[in-house]
Amino acid sequence: MFVTPAGAAPATTHEVVTWGASADRMGDAVPDRSYRLIVRTSTAGTGARIRLSNAFGDRPVTFDSVHAGLQKTGAALVPGSNRRLTFGGSRSVTVAAGHTVHSDPLPGGLPAASALVISLHVSDAGGLATGHGMAMQTSYTTSGDHAAEESADSWTERTGSWYYLDAVTVRTRPEAGAVVALGDSITDGWQSTADLNRRWPDYLARRLQATDSTPIKGVANEGISGNKVLADGAGQSALNRLQRDVLSHPGVRTVFLFEGVNDIKAHTGVTAQDMIAGYREIIDRTHAAGKCIVGATIAPFKGWYEWDAAAEAVRQQVNEFIRTSGEFDAVTDFDRTLRSPYDSERILPSFDGGDHLHPNDKGMQAMADSVAIASLTCPRPSA
Repeated sequence: MFVTPAGAAPATTHEVVTWGASADRMGDAVPDRSYRLIVRTSTAGTGARIRLSNAFGDRPVTFDSVHAGLQKTGAALVPGSNRRLTFGGSRSVTVAAGHTVHSDPLPGGLPAASALVISLHVSDAGGLATGHGMAMQTSYTTSGDHAAEESADSWTERTGSWYYLDAVTVRTRPEAGAVVALGDSITDGWQSTADLNRRWPDYLARRLQATDSTPIKGVANEGISGNKVLADGAGQSALNRLQRDVLSHPGVRTVFLFEGVNDIKAHTGVTAQDMIAGYREIIDRTHAAGKCIVGATIAPFKGWYEWDAAAEAVRQQVNEFIRTSGEFDAVTDFDRTLRSPYDSERILPSFDGGDHLHPNDKGMQAMADSVAIASLTCPRPSA
Protein backbone atom coordinates (compact mmCIF):
# COMPACT_ATOMS: atom_id res chain seq x y z
CA MET A 1 0.00 0.00 0.00
CA PHE A 2 1.02 3.61 -0.65
CA VAL A 3 3.87 2.56 -2.92
CA THR A 4 5.22 4.80 -5.63
CA PRO A 5 3.43 3.94 -8.90
CA ALA A 6 5.49 2.61 -11.80
CA GLY A 7 6.58 5.24 -14.30
CA ALA A 8 7.42 8.87 -13.87
CA ALA A 9 5.11 10.90 -11.69
CA PRO A 10 3.42 13.88 -13.38
CA ALA A 11 5.21 17.17 -12.82
CA THR A 12 1.99 18.84 -11.69
CA THR A 13 -0.90 17.33 -9.74
CA HIS A 14 -3.99 18.55 -7.99
CA GLU A 15 -6.25 17.16 -5.29
CA VAL A 16 -9.40 15.18 -6.16
CA VAL A 17 -11.96 13.47 -3.91
CA THR A 18 -11.84 9.68 -4.31
CA TRP A 19 -14.48 8.77 -1.69
CA GLY A 20 -17.09 10.66 0.27
CA ALA A 21 -20.09 10.13 2.54
CA SER A 22 -22.50 12.76 3.83
CA ALA A 23 -22.23 13.80 7.46
CA ASP A 24 -25.24 13.54 9.75
CA ARG A 25 -26.16 13.20 13.42
CA MET A 26 -25.21 9.81 14.88
CA GLY A 27 -26.47 9.82 18.45
CA ASP A 28 -24.23 10.03 21.51
CA ALA A 29 -20.48 10.39 21.06
CA VAL A 30 -18.46 7.82 23.04
CA PRO A 31 -14.95 8.47 24.44
CA ASP A 32 -12.20 5.84 24.40
CA ARG A 33 -13.76 4.16 21.38
CA SER A 34 -12.08 2.87 18.23
CA TYR A 35 -13.64 2.59 14.77
CA ARG A 36 -12.32 0.55 11.84
CA LEU A 37 -14.06 1.99 8.77
CA ILE A 38 -14.05 0.20 5.41
CA VAL A 39 -14.43 2.40 2.31
CA ARG A 40 -13.85 1.88 -1.41
CA THR A 41 -11.90 4.49 -3.33
CA SER A 42 -12.65 5.48 -6.92
CA THR A 43 -9.77 7.28 -8.63
CA ALA A 44 -6.12 6.44 -8.04
CA GLY A 45 -3.58 8.98 -6.87
CA THR A 46 -0.78 9.89 -4.49
CA GLY A 47 -0.66 11.74 -1.19
CA ALA A 48 -3.90 10.34 0.22
CA ARG A 49 -5.59 12.47 2.89
CA ILE A 50 -8.74 11.97 4.94
CA ARG A 51 -11.25 14.46 6.26
CA LEU A 52 -12.67 14.00 9.76
CA SER A 53 -15.92 15.76 10.54
CA ASN A 54 -17.43 17.08 13.75
CA ALA A 55 -20.08 18.96 11.76
CA PHE A 56 -22.92 18.04 14.11
CA GLY A 57 -20.98 17.90 17.36
CA ASP A 58 -21.82 20.34 20.13
CA ARG A 59 -18.38 20.09 21.73
CA PRO A 60 -14.83 19.24 20.60
CA VAL A 61 -13.79 15.66 19.77
CA THR A 62 -10.19 14.42 20.05
CA PHE A 63 -8.61 11.68 17.93
CA ASP A 64 -5.26 10.50 19.27
CA SER A 65 -4.54 7.59 16.92
CA VAL A 66 -5.56 7.44 13.25
CA HIS A 67 -4.27 4.90 10.72
CA ALA A 68 -4.88 3.97 7.08
CA GLY A 69 -4.42 0.46 5.71
CA LEU A 70 -5.81 -2.01 3.19
CA GLN A 71 -8.45 -4.62 3.97
CA LYS A 72 -7.46 -8.27 3.79
CA THR A 73 -10.74 -9.75 4.97
CA GLY A 74 -13.26 -8.57 7.54
CA ALA A 75 -11.49 -6.41 10.12
CA ALA A 76 -8.07 -7.86 9.28
CA LEU A 77 -5.61 -5.73 7.30
CA VAL A 78 -3.05 -6.63 4.69
CA PRO A 79 0.14 -7.17 6.72
CA GLY A 80 2.42 -4.15 6.60
CA SER A 81 -0.19 -1.84 5.10
CA ASN A 82 -1.31 0.09 8.19
CA ARG A 83 0.19 3.58 8.25
CA ARG A 84 -0.21 6.27 10.90
CA LEU A 85 -1.87 9.50 9.80
CA THR A 86 -0.80 12.84 11.24
CA PHE A 87 -2.44 16.24 11.45
CA GLY A 88 -0.13 19.20 11.12
CA GLY A 89 2.66 16.81 12.06
CA SER A 90 0.92 15.69 15.25
CA ARG A 91 -0.46 12.22 16.03
CA SER A 92 -3.40 13.79 17.86
CA VAL A 93 -5.99 16.28 16.67
CA THR A 94 -8.95 17.99 18.32
CA VAL A 95 -11.79 19.03 16.02
CA ALA A 96 -13.97 21.88 17.24
CA ALA A 97 -17.76 21.61 17.19
CA GLY A 98 -19.08 22.26 13.68
CA HIS A 99 -15.69 21.89 12.02
CA THR A 100 -13.69 19.44 9.90
CA VAL A 101 -9.98 18.68 9.67
CA HIS A 102 -7.74 17.17 6.98
CA SER A 103 -4.88 14.81 7.70
CA ASP A 104 -1.41 15.31 6.30
CA PRO A 105 -0.86 13.45 3.01
CA LEU A 106 0.62 9.96 3.07
CA PRO A 107 3.60 9.41 0.76
CA GLY A 108 3.23 7.05 -2.19
CA GLY A 109 0.31 5.99 -4.33
CA LEU A 110 -3.16 4.60 -3.61
CA PRO A 111 -4.65 2.44 -6.41
CA ALA A 112 -8.13 2.91 -7.79
CA ALA A 113 -10.91 0.77 -6.27
CA SER A 114 -8.91 0.11 -3.10
CA ALA A 115 -10.58 -1.41 -0.04
CA LEU A 116 -9.21 1.33 2.20
CA VAL A 117 -9.43 0.95 5.98
CA ILE A 118 -9.35 3.98 8.23
CA SER A 119 -8.89 3.06 11.89
CA LEU A 120 -9.31 5.81 14.45
CA HIS A 121 -9.41 6.11 18.22
CA VAL A 122 -11.62 8.74 19.86
CA SER A 123 -9.91 9.60 23.12
CA ASP A 124 -12.25 12.37 24.23
CA ALA A 125 -15.81 13.02 23.08
CA GLY A 126 -19.28 13.86 24.34
CA GLY A 127 -22.58 15.18 23.13
CA LEU A 128 -23.54 14.34 19.53
CA ALA A 129 -21.39 12.22 17.23
CA THR A 130 -21.06 12.91 13.51
CA GLY A 131 -21.08 10.21 10.86
CA HIS A 132 -23.03 8.48 8.11
CA GLY A 133 -25.78 6.13 9.26
CA MET A 134 -26.52 3.83 6.32
CA ALA A 135 -23.19 2.75 4.89
CA MET A 136 -24.26 -0.54 3.23
CA GLN A 137 -20.83 -1.65 4.37
CA THR A 138 -19.72 -3.59 7.43
CA SER A 139 -17.21 -1.73 9.56
CA TYR A 140 -15.99 -2.48 13.08
CA THR A 141 -15.76 -0.89 16.51
CA THR A 142 -14.24 -1.71 19.88
CA SER A 143 -13.33 -0.18 23.25
CA GLY A 144 -9.86 1.24 23.80
CA ASP A 145 -7.18 2.15 21.28
CA HIS A 146 -6.58 -0.61 18.71
CA ALA A 147 -6.15 1.58 15.62
CA ALA A 148 -2.55 0.51 14.97
CA GLU A 149 -3.30 -3.23 15.09
CA GLU A 150 -3.52 -5.08 11.77
CA SER A 151 -5.18 -8.22 13.14
CA ALA A 152 -8.94 -8.53 13.62
CA ASP A 153 -8.64 -9.95 17.16
CA SER A 154 -9.75 -6.84 19.04
CA TRP A 155 -12.41 -5.78 16.54
CA THR A 156 -15.30 -7.86 17.82
CA GLU A 157 -18.26 -5.52 17.23
CA ARG A 158 -19.75 -4.75 13.83
CA THR A 159 -21.42 -1.56 12.66
CA GLY A 160 -23.25 -0.60 9.49
CA SER A 161 -22.28 3.06 9.82
CA TRP A 162 -19.24 5.24 9.23
CA TYR A 163 -18.19 7.48 12.13
CA TYR A 164 -16.47 10.87 11.76
CA LEU A 165 -14.83 10.07 8.40
CA ASP A 166 -16.50 11.92 5.52
CA ALA A 167 -13.94 12.12 2.69
CA VAL A 168 -10.73 10.70 1.23
CA THR A 169 -8.74 12.67 -1.34
CA VAL A 170 -5.70 11.98 -3.51
CA ARG A 171 -3.45 13.98 -5.79
CA THR A 172 -3.67 13.11 -9.47
CA ARG A 173 -3.03 14.56 -12.92
CA PRO A 174 -4.30 18.12 -13.52
CA GLU A 175 -6.97 17.21 -16.06
CA ALA A 176 -8.62 14.60 -13.81
CA GLY A 177 -11.74 15.45 -11.83
CA ALA A 178 -14.63 14.01 -9.89
CA VAL A 179 -18.41 13.78 -9.97
CA VAL A 180 -20.44 14.05 -6.77
CA ALA A 181 -23.80 12.26 -6.56
CA LEU A 182 -26.19 14.32 -4.44
CA GLY A 183 -29.22 12.24 -3.49
CA ASP A 184 -31.32 10.22 -1.08
CA SER A 185 -31.61 6.52 -0.14
CA ILE A 186 -31.45 5.29 -3.75
CA THR A 187 -28.07 6.98 -4.15
CA ASP A 188 -27.10 5.87 -0.64
CA GLY A 189 -27.63 2.31 -1.89
CA TRP A 190 -30.60 0.97 0.05
CA GLN A 191 -31.72 -2.43 -1.33
CA SER A 192 -28.35 -2.99 -3.01
CA THR A 193 -26.28 -5.87 -1.62
CA ALA A 194 -24.23 -4.75 1.38
CA ASP A 195 -20.43 -5.11 1.31
CA LEU A 196 -20.31 -5.60 -2.49
CA ASN A 197 -20.31 -1.92 -3.59
CA ARG A 198 -23.36 -2.19 -5.79
CA ARG A 199 -24.84 1.27 -5.28
CA TRP A 200 -25.39 3.01 -8.62
CA PRO A 201 -22.48 5.47 -8.00
CA ASP A 202 -20.22 2.40 -7.47
CA TYR A 203 -21.21 0.99 -10.85
CA LEU A 204 -20.61 4.42 -12.37
CA ALA A 205 -17.14 4.56 -10.78
CA ARG A 206 -16.28 1.23 -12.40
CA ARG A 207 -17.41 2.54 -15.80
CA LEU A 208 -15.31 5.67 -15.41
CA GLN A 209 -12.21 3.66 -14.50
CA ALA A 210 -12.70 1.40 -17.52
CA THR A 211 -12.79 4.16 -20.14
CA ASP A 212 -10.24 6.59 -21.56
CA SER A 213 -12.97 8.86 -22.94
CA THR A 214 -13.29 11.12 -19.90
CA PRO A 215 -11.04 12.85 -17.36
CA ILE A 216 -13.75 12.32 -14.71
CA LYS A 217 -12.43 9.48 -12.54
CA GLY A 218 -13.40 10.30 -8.96
CA VAL A 219 -16.86 9.57 -7.55
CA ALA A 220 -18.19 10.75 -4.19
CA ASN A 221 -21.53 9.36 -2.98
CA GLU A 222 -23.34 12.07 -1.02
CA GLY A 223 -26.70 10.33 -0.64
CA ILE A 224 -28.62 10.28 2.65
CA SER A 225 -31.55 7.95 3.20
CA GLY A 226 -34.78 9.93 3.51
CA ASN A 227 -33.15 13.17 2.40
CA LYS A 228 -35.15 15.99 0.81
CA VAL A 229 -34.29 18.87 -1.47
CA LEU A 230 -36.21 21.51 0.45
CA ALA A 231 -36.62 20.50 4.09
CA ASP A 232 -34.32 19.24 6.83
CA GLY A 233 -35.19 15.91 8.42
CA ALA A 234 -33.18 12.84 7.47
CA GLY A 235 -30.04 14.90 7.27
CA GLN A 236 -29.98 18.54 6.32
CA SER A 237 -31.76 19.32 3.06
CA ALA A 238 -29.86 19.21 -0.22
CA LEU A 239 -30.00 23.00 -0.24
CA ASN A 240 -28.51 23.27 3.24
CA ARG A 241 -25.76 20.67 2.78
CA LEU A 242 -24.73 21.50 -0.79
CA GLN A 243 -21.63 23.46 0.23
CA ARG A 244 -20.34 21.06 2.90
CA ASP A 245 -21.16 17.72 1.27
CA VAL A 246 -20.55 18.62 -2.37
CA LEU A 247 -18.90 21.89 -3.33
CA SER A 248 -16.25 21.78 -0.59
CA HIS A 249 -14.62 18.67 -2.04
CA PRO A 250 -11.49 19.27 -4.15
CA GLY A 251 -11.40 18.45 -7.85
CA VAL A 252 -15.18 18.33 -8.33
CA ARG A 253 -16.08 19.00 -11.96
CA THR A 254 -19.71 17.85 -11.94
CA VAL A 255 -22.63 17.63 -9.53
CA PHE A 256 -25.14 14.86 -10.29
CA LEU A 257 -28.49 15.79 -8.72
CA PHE A 258 -30.94 12.91 -8.21
CA GLU A 259 -33.30 13.86 -5.45
CA GLY A 260 -36.91 14.87 -4.84
CA VAL A 261 -39.05 11.79 -4.30
CA ASN A 262 -39.02 12.27 -0.50
CA ASP A 263 -40.27 15.85 -0.82
CA ILE A 264 -43.10 14.69 -3.10
CA LYS A 265 -44.28 11.56 -1.30
CA ALA A 266 -44.31 13.23 2.13
CA HIS A 267 -47.54 15.09 1.22
CA THR A 268 -46.49 18.29 2.99
CA GLY A 269 -48.01 20.49 0.30
CA VAL A 270 -44.82 20.78 -1.75
CA THR A 271 -45.70 21.71 -5.33
CA ALA A 272 -43.85 21.21 -8.58
CA GLN A 273 -43.03 24.92 -8.57
CA ASP A 274 -41.53 24.60 -5.08
CA MET A 275 -39.35 21.76 -6.31
CA ILE A 276 -38.31 23.65 -9.42
CA ALA A 277 -37.33 26.66 -7.31
CA GLY A 278 -35.15 24.39 -5.17
CA TYR A 279 -33.51 22.84 -8.22
CA ARG A 280 -32.84 26.28 -9.68
CA GLU A 281 -31.07 27.39 -6.50
CA ILE A 282 -28.86 24.29 -6.60
CA ILE A 283 -28.15 24.87 -10.31
CA ASP A 284 -27.26 28.52 -9.72
CA ARG A 285 -24.98 27.80 -6.76
CA THR A 286 -23.27 24.96 -8.62
CA HIS A 287 -22.68 27.14 -11.68
CA ALA A 288 -21.43 29.98 -9.47
CA ALA A 289 -18.84 27.54 -8.12
CA GLY A 290 -17.71 26.78 -11.68
CA LYS A 291 -19.12 23.24 -11.78
CA CYS A 292 -21.30 21.38 -14.27
CA ILE A 293 -24.60 19.97 -13.06
CA VAL A 294 -26.50 16.95 -14.39
CA GLY A 295 -30.14 16.54 -13.42
CA ALA A 296 -31.75 13.10 -13.12
CA THR A 297 -35.48 12.54 -13.41
CA ILE A 298 -37.33 11.18 -10.37
CA ALA A 299 -37.95 7.44 -10.65
CA PRO A 300 -41.42 5.83 -10.43
CA PHE A 301 -42.66 4.62 -7.05
CA LYS A 302 -46.23 3.39 -7.51
CA GLY A 303 -46.83 0.59 -5.01
CA TRP A 304 -44.91 2.37 -2.23
CA TYR A 305 -47.33 3.10 0.62
CA GLU A 306 -47.12 6.89 0.22
CA TRP A 307 -47.85 6.91 -3.51
CA ASP A 308 -51.05 8.50 -4.78
CA ALA A 309 -52.24 10.25 -7.92
CA ALA A 310 -51.50 13.72 -6.51
CA ALA A 311 -47.86 12.84 -5.76
CA GLU A 312 -47.57 11.23 -9.20
CA ALA A 313 -48.81 14.41 -10.86
CA VAL A 314 -46.10 16.44 -9.10
CA ARG A 315 -43.45 13.89 -10.12
CA GLN A 316 -44.51 14.14 -13.76
CA GLN A 317 -44.39 17.95 -13.70
CA VAL A 318 -40.97 17.99 -12.06
CA ASN A 319 -39.62 15.47 -14.55
CA GLU A 320 -40.92 17.57 -17.44
CA PHE A 321 -38.92 20.52 -16.09
CA ILE A 322 -35.78 18.43 -15.70
CA ARG A 323 -36.08 17.04 -19.24
CA THR A 324 -37.05 20.16 -21.15
CA SER A 325 -36.02 23.34 -19.29
CA GLY A 326 -32.44 23.34 -20.54
CA GLU A 327 -31.32 24.68 -17.17
CA PHE A 328 -29.22 21.62 -16.32
CA ASP A 329 -26.03 21.12 -18.33
CA ALA A 330 -27.23 17.58 -19.09
CA VAL A 331 -30.02 15.21 -18.13
CA THR A 332 -30.04 11.51 -17.21
CA ASP A 333 -33.51 9.98 -17.45
CA PHE A 334 -33.63 7.49 -14.56
CA ASP A 335 -37.43 7.49 -14.84
CA ARG A 336 -37.27 6.02 -18.34
CA THR A 337 -34.48 3.63 -17.35
CA LEU A 338 -36.34 2.12 -14.40
CA ARG A 339 -40.02 2.26 -15.31
CA SER A 340 -42.09 -0.68 -16.49
CA PRO A 341 -43.27 -0.64 -20.12
CA TYR A 342 -46.59 -2.00 -18.85
CA ASP A 343 -47.16 0.66 -16.18
CA SER A 344 -44.95 3.74 -16.46
CA GLU A 345 -45.76 4.74 -12.88
CA ARG A 346 -44.06 1.58 -11.51
CA ILE A 347 -40.50 0.29 -11.40
CA LEU A 348 -39.87 -2.60 -13.77
CA PRO A 349 -40.30 -5.72 -11.59
CA SER A 350 -36.86 -7.07 -12.45
CA PHE A 351 -35.33 -3.80 -11.17
CA ASP A 352 -37.50 -3.57 -8.03
CA GLY A 353 -35.75 -4.16 -4.72
CA GLY A 354 -39.08 -5.29 -3.27
CA ASP A 355 -40.64 -2.10 -1.91
CA HIS A 356 -41.50 -0.50 -5.29
CA LEU A 357 -39.27 2.51 -4.58
CA HIS A 358 -35.68 1.29 -4.31
CA PRO A 359 -33.93 -0.54 -7.17
CA ASN A 360 -32.10 -3.82 -6.59
CA ASP A 361 -28.53 -4.50 -7.77
CA LYS A 362 -29.70 -5.00 -11.36
CA GLY A 363 -31.62 -1.73 -11.26
CA MET A 364 -28.64 0.09 -9.75
CA GLN A 365 -26.42 -1.13 -12.58
CA ALA A 366 -29.00 -0.12 -15.18
CA MET A 367 -29.03 3.38 -13.70
CA ALA A 368 -25.26 3.71 -13.90
CA ASP A 369 -25.22 2.28 -17.42
CA SER A 370 -27.76 4.90 -18.54
CA VAL A 371 -25.46 7.81 -17.62
CA ALA A 372 -23.86 9.20 -20.77
CA ILE A 373 -20.19 9.53 -19.85
CA ALA A 374 -19.81 12.60 -22.07
CA SER A 375 -22.57 14.33 -20.10
CA LEU A 376 -20.31 14.52 -17.04
CA THR A 377 -18.21 17.27 -18.62
CA CYS A 378 -19.32 20.64 -19.93
CA PRO A 379 -17.51 23.76 -21.18
CA ARG A 380 -18.25 25.70 -18.01
CA PRO A 381 -14.97 27.31 -16.81
CA SER A 382 -13.60 26.54 -13.37
CA ALA A 383 -14.33 29.04 -10.63
